[in-house]
Amino acid sequence: MLGLEMVVLLGVGLLLSGLLARRFPVAPALLLVLFGVLAGFVPALRAAQLPPEVVLLVFLPALLYWESLTTSLREIRSNLRAVILASTGLVVATAGAVAVTAHALGLPWGPAWVLGAAVAPTDATAVGVLARALPRRTVTVLRAESLVNDGTALVIYGLAVGVTVGTDHLTVLHVSWLLVLSYGGGALAGGLVGLLSWQLRSRLDDPILENIAVLVTPFGAFLLAESVHASGVLAVVVCGLLMSQLAPRVTGAAARQQTTAFWSLSTTVLSSALFVLVGLEAQNAVRNLTSASAGRAVAYVFAVTGVVIGVRVAWLHTTPYVVRALDRRPAQRLRRIGARQRNVNAVAGFRGAVSLAAALAVPQHLDDGTPFPGRDLIVVVTSGVIVLTLLQALLLPGVVGFARLPEDGSVAEERHLAEVATTDAAYESLEQLAAELGSDERVVERVRREMDKRRKLLAADGAVDDPIVQHHDQYTELRLALIARKRVTLLELRDEQHIDDIVLRQVQAVLDVEEVRLTRSAPVE
Repeated sequence: MLGLEMVVLLGVGLLLSGLLARRFPVAPALLLVLFGVLAGFVPALRAAQLPPEVVLLVFLPALLYWESLTTSLREIRSNLRAVILASTGLVVATAGAVAVTAHALGLPWGPAWVLGAAVAPTDATAVGVLARALPRRTVTVLRAESLVNDGTALVIYGLAVGVTVGTDHLTVLHVSWLLVLSYGGGALAGGLVGLLSWQLRSRLDDPILENIAVLVTPFGAFLLAESVHASGVLAVVVCGLLMSQLAPRVTGAAARQQTTAFWSLSTTVLSSALFVLVGLEAQNAVRNLTSASAGRAVAYVFAVTGVVIGVRVAWLHTTPYVVRALDRRPAQRLRRIGARQRNVNAVAGFRGAVSLAAALAVPQHLDDGTPFPGRDLIVVVTSGVIVLTLLQALLLPGVVGFARLPEDGSVAEERHLAEVATTDAAYESLEQLAAELGSDERVVERVRREMDKRRKLLAADGAVDDPIVQHHDQYTELRLALIARKRVTLLELRDEQHIDDIVLRQVQAVLDVEEVRLTRSAPVE
């Protein structure tokens, strides 16, 4: 019954956190973590565990795939150098600094590096949830960094665990080969699965079958990469970015609506479940700590968290100046951001489920059968670092205000450009397409009038005092009211048993499409 209890618990936690977040200026993710911590005090739930393989094999591929599909590849290319530096150099620097700090506090070198590798990468889910309101460039850099840096961290983690357990040896050639295999193999696996998925989906005309193919794709990429000991994380990211470019050419409208609805809901549930489980595991880790006192564990948590945050702040306030000294091209100067704005990136370095999964995956014993030194302390410290870095979200609004970020209207401007260009292209091809289809002149004239109205509305660009916009708003309001009246009549017909529930759902689906079209028809949001 524990599984059913956890499902209900997660659902209740998600609902309560969402409702509280609407009333108080606190991110739902933080409330979910707190909910998980409090749930850990319930004796019946203490047996609940978060197997690391579930995070790595079930949660992670789905969440990373959706993050990759919805990330701007153009912005990643524009900020590629910053992304690469942050996802490699910053990860290594953070892991090394944490290892030195943990060793100075008494942890042996091997476990210290394991801890450093576990807390080094930022979390794509946490970044996507907590930093989504930031300007597009900032969000893209943060998301891209968190999508890629897991590969670097997991290589360091694997080496540290292998050396500590006694199954691995640390040499320059071995480390180089692991990095090449992780990144190169992961990218190739993701590209191959993405191309296969694209070819398969281009031959499907059933939305259900196509969405089954979409669902299998990230897990196939992850599995292929892991089977050759490459980075499954990078494979999913590459596959998602590739499909974001190829899928729009082969996906139909019905399949795309299903895909968006399914993935939006499922990733929200998965990410929310992870935050609750992080809180639950943090509470369990503290309760099961035996190798160190509570005071020593708290000292580790604050020291390591301080190092994690400090290294990130130092990195973001030093490497840009090195880049500026080496690259003085005009294009580079145009992309520079001030120190105040870099503080936003520094505060948004949230840790999450990947770090916790890495800590929980540490072996129980060494190769000789002795217990892995400080394993329970590693889990406690990692849990504490995750919670404290997530709490930085409380500081994010103030830091954003201090940074004086310029208003980002680029998305609205580009959307307006796209709508104007596509409407003009359709209008200019109206006569040719009508002739090819043999459309009646009255039909052509009706479509022309509708398109003329749409072009005038776009030309008004959302000005509320424009008569055309006012006319459109009144028209939309009246149409929505009429749809509401249709729904009432439809339900009355069903309740009076004049029509069946099957008919109700069919007609209701048509009304839903019409309502969605009307509510999304404003030229600029």
